[in-house]
Amino acid sequence: MARHDARNWHDCLKMTGLLCLLASILLQHGASGQRVKVEPEVLSYPGQTVNLRCAFTDATGIQLTMVTWIYEPKEGERINIAVFHPNFDPNYPESPVKGRVSFTPSPPNLGSPSIQISEVRMTDEGKYICEYATYPRGNEQGITYLVMLAKPQNSASIVTVEAGTKPVVVARCESMDGRPAAEISWVTTANGNATTVSKPGADNTVTVSSEYRMVPTAADNGKDISCVVAHRTQVKPESFPLKLAVQYAPQVTIVGYDNNWYLGRTNVVLTCQATGNPVPLSVQWKTMSGEIPDTVQITGKELKVLKVDEAVNTTFVCEVKNRIGIGRDQVTAMVRGNRLPEKGPTTGSIIGAIIGVIILIAIIGTAIAMYRKHRNNKLNGEGPPKYKPPPPKKTNSSANRQLNTNSAPVTEDRPLQTQYYSTQSAEPVTDLDAYHDEEDYGEDEREHYHSAAPSGWDDPGNNEVPPPYMRTDSDPQDYHQGPNVNRGDSFVSPAMFV
Repeated sequence: MARHDARNWHDCLKMTGLLCLLASILLQHGASGQRVKVEPEVLSYPGQTVNLRCAFTDATGIQLTMVTWIYEPKEGERINIAVFHPNFDPNYPESPVKGRVSFTPSPPNLGSPSIQISEVRMTDEGKYICEYATYPRGNEQGITYLVMLAKPQNSASIVTVEAGTKPVVVARCESMDGRPAAEISWVTTANGNATTVSKPGADNTVTVSSEYRMVPTAADNGKDISCVVAHRTQVKPESFPLKLAVQYAPQVTIVGYDNNWYLGRTNVVLTCQATGNPVPLSVQWKTMSGEIPDTVQITGKELKVLKVDEAVNTTFVCEVKNRIGIGRDQVTAMVRGNRLPEKGPTTGSIIGAIIGVIILIAIIGTAIAMYRKHRNNKLNGEGPPKYKPPPPKKTNSSANRQLNTNSAPVTEDRPLQTQYYSTQSAEPVTDLDAYHDEEDYGEDEREHYHSAAPSGWDDPGNNEVPPPYMRTDSDPQDYHQGPNVNRGDSFVSPAMFV
């Protein structure tokens, strides 16, 4: 166990040392990258002049000895293309850019030894390394990527195909001689997929081709499909809208037969409708019996029966032909002895009338139900009184009301009137549902109703004097003015107006 732990500890120390060494290398490389300042990427088109800048930002405590520009293509070895030493003239070794490369400004200096390349070509693309020889730190460098751009020539086309059961190419799109490679995509509602390939073009360019494949059907003919090409040299993607071209045999349909051909009917027409790609060239009418009836007239895609008779009781066939094939449809006509009722606008009117009658019956039923409910409420006493209570009736007997023995004596010598009027302090009777025939009640009940009076007059206050009773008959002998007594001293309810 101890040996195993010691071995693990030794491996850990070894790994730690490697990590520290790697960190120091990265730090040194980062520091050098920060000292040598270059542009990470430079874009150029063929035929232009490009400037590749380089500078040593902080040379404190460091002696700059020499600077070298190195070209590293994507495929190949590094090549020195420009060398400068303060004690010597600039030197340009053999390279693909010799004669087109030079230091700028001229004469150069170690602080900023930039170069320029004129008449750049597509093959000049790659890494350009500005490397300093320094003391005591050694070599330090910065890397610039020269990216050559070439605007491609984009195009798209439709491939005319026939409807079938196997996938075929229906459209092509190409981005030719571009740099870098273009990106191609397709936009369509058709059910298919695309395949894209790239191949080298002229002068280090790239040509990208894409094909759209699908199983073509007649329904796909005329569908929209667009090829979209995106490239670094374009402000926005370029789109090529197209329409699929699928050829198919004619699809035929006969219209016009209403199953109501009766004897004597005139001028009925059958129409042969056909679609196809290419456009159908010919239309031919036939019958299953092989003979065209005498009452039939054919004009192009229309077959007209001038007068229906037993001869047209047959099957009519329409055949349409184009370059792809032949399409057909047929209709069997059945001649009737009597005419069938025709469906037309009257059917809608009848249905509307039936619906209107149903709605009217519902409204009437609702009104009757509401009326009956209202009437039942009245019969059950839930409504207002049916009759206005009659005025109080005069009574001739003083026994109808007991005298108040606790009342004060009358101060006048004149005898009290023997006739007085009684009032009833109860509320008026409102349940008059059974009050339809006055002859069904006795005299007592009649007097009860006649003696009813508004409840507001039943119990007047101490200082309130009701108005005198005014008789409406013409007999002066029945009217006697009552004694002048106070309300508190009276034992007879005063007369009132009703």
